[in-house]
Amino acid sequence: MHTPTRLHRQTVVLLACLAHLSQPVCVDVPSGTEAVLGKMMKLTCISCMKREEVKAKTHVDWYYMTKVEQGVTPDKTLIYKYEGDLPMEVDGPFKGRLVWNGSQDLQDLSISIVNVTYNDSGVYECRVLREFEFDSFTPSAYILKNITLKSARTPQPSTRRS
Repeated sequence: MHTPTRLHRQTVVLLACLAHLSQPVCVDVPSGTEAVLGKMMKLTCISCMKREEVKAKTHVDWYYMTKVEQGVTPDKTLIYKYEGDLPMEVDGPFKGRLVWNGSQDLQDLSISIVNVTYNDSGVYECRVLREFEFDSFTPSAYILKNITLKSARTPQPSTRRS
């Protein structure tokens, strides 16, 4: 017969083993694309690292394009950067309205637009360059993600008729 103390001890040991086996998970989710005027909008850019024990220098550039047409080189404007462990706002049309929303482990490299306007509609490009640090060589990985943002009016409350 098991005593409550012995059973409790076995449960604690089992939970400790399970906690040790669990590892953090990175999930690449698509960004939202419909913003509400006057509200904050997160532009999600996830870049999962396969091995956490490998050190990497991460450089992120965020660009804005009013529209992208096939066969036409888009006019890109650099709006935000992350370099040398520092997020940096860039002078331009978004100055003062962008906030770094990334994670400390630099797998989430998102930014947010504060006080969305109609003029914020367009294509946002997240460019991630990782330079991995090994003893004898420095391989790199490059990731590019585009987010097409549409600004919409503030949602109207629904009216119900009885």
